Amino acid sequence: MPNAKVRILKPQSAIPPMLLRIVQYGHPALRVKGRRVGRADDRIRQLSADMLETMYDAHGLGLAAQQVGEALRMTVIDVLPLLKERPSTLTVGGEEQDLEKWMPLTLLNPEVTLQEDRDVASEGCLSFPDINGDVVRSTKVRVKADLLDGRAVEFEATGMLARAIQHEVDHLNGVLFIDRMNSATRASLKGRLKRLQRESEE
Repeated sequence: MPNAKVRILKPQSAIPPMLLRIVQYGHPALRVKGRRVGRADDRIRQLSADMLETMYDAHGLGLAAQQVGEALRMTVIDVLPLLKERPSTLTVGGEEQDLEKWMPLTLLNPEVTLQEDRDVASEGCLSFPDINGDVVRSTKVRVKADLLDGRAVEFEATGMLARAIQHEVDHLNGVLFIDRMNSATRASLKGRLKRLQRESEE
């Protein structure tokens, strides 16, 4: 388990990262529960690098494997771009960490335990262009996951990082952020969602 003195392995590959296609709402991959990643081999490390390249190009904070058509329990996250506007913390063994040393974060097989306190905030999703809506999430989560070097990690997260982790882990289970919206919000988005579905099927 990493602590404040352990260097977090960044995604590396001998092949330059490439942009992947982000699938939109209506694509069947978004409703598939991901398979467990057995080992972070060269393919997984390359996929991590490609997903990060794709996420940054799309100005996102997180991207799940399902969003690039891969049914795996794998996600990449980087909340640093919004750190000032929407603060986050990451704590290991009771000691708060320097987020810059942990970002970007690639999580394999993450398991999340939600804390009781909740808040409501607007969320978007790279698979739902130009669609946002309020979603209730836990303000703090405990996470168990594997890193790219095979080590297990356990940490607590708050703020935007906690919200991003919950959003991405939902993707790994075939759950979308619209599923977390109230009925009135979903109703207001009905026409735009149908349009996205049609575009995805073309």
